[in-house]
Amino acid sequence: MDIILNPFVSILTVLYGILGQNMVLAIVVFTIIVRLLMFPLTAQQMKSSKAMQQLQPELKKMQEKYKGDREKLAQEQMKLYREYGFNPLSGCLPLVVQFPIFIALYQAIIHALAATPTQLLDLSGRLLIPGLDQFIPLNNMFLGLNLTLPPKIGAGGTVETVVGIALVALVVATTWLQFKLTTPTAAPAAGANGKPAPGAGMTQSMGTIMPLMYGFFALSFSIGISIYFIVSNIAGILQAVMMGRANFRNLFSRPKPPGLATTAGTKIEGKATPIPSKAKSGSGSSGKDKSK
Repeated sequence: MDIILNPFVSILTVLYGILGQNMVLAIVVFTIIVRLLMFPLTAQQMKSSKAMQQLQPELKKMQEKYKGDREKLAQEQMKLYREYGFNPLSGCLPLVVQFPIFIALYQAIIHALAATPTQLLDLSGRLLIPGLDQFIPLNNMFLGLNLTLPPKIGAGGTVETVVGIALVALVVATTWLQFKLTTPTAAPAAGANGKPAPGAGMTQSMGTIMPLMYGFFALSFSIGISIYFIVSNIAGILQAVMMGRANFRNLFSRPKPPGLATTAGTKIEGKATPIPSKAKSGSGSSGKDKSK
């Protein structure tokens, strides 16, 4: 991990010196730089997620058709993937590559803030560029708050309490917004009258669990990490918008209950199919015969 962590700590310290020894600005710029460097992986992950979502109805049909023959099911799935040019590993690889980078980024912020004398000594040993030790210790104050400490959420209208509540709220809100905008709309399962596919329930649960989990992290860890979460989420949202993959329908649409048919027609694959009304036309003609 040090092979990634030490360069990250050094770059963060360089930015701290360039940006007027402002630790918050250094975290913001550093997070944006890392996000930009990982943009190809993020784009590939979003593309793979959307493709997988579109294939769900066909995969569901195959699972029902070959539920007693796993070997045949696997063959048909791979055939479907080749037909659409989809690689199932393409969505996992970006996550595998990004995970150690995100962990190193988190650790870099923790080490750069250096809350104790032991951490200060450790920080000086991680700086790879000569002369950076002149900035140690780094200024870790922001709006009167210590960036190395968790937000203070308590009674009273102090600045610490207001800023702490605002940071945690922003972490939760931006995490929820990024999840909603970057998650494709759930495809309906085959023959389920518009009912979302089985994986859609898990996706909806993650949309609730993830913001709460990140909010808990914001309460438990340093304020510097909260700033990282907020900036990273906003950068992810902007990337999705610029790529044209921001799913704004997820923000306003509500899942429709299955099994609701209307007299106007049945919705199949996004098109309204009229229901034939032979009885109505028949009754009209019979009425004319009677009148005659």
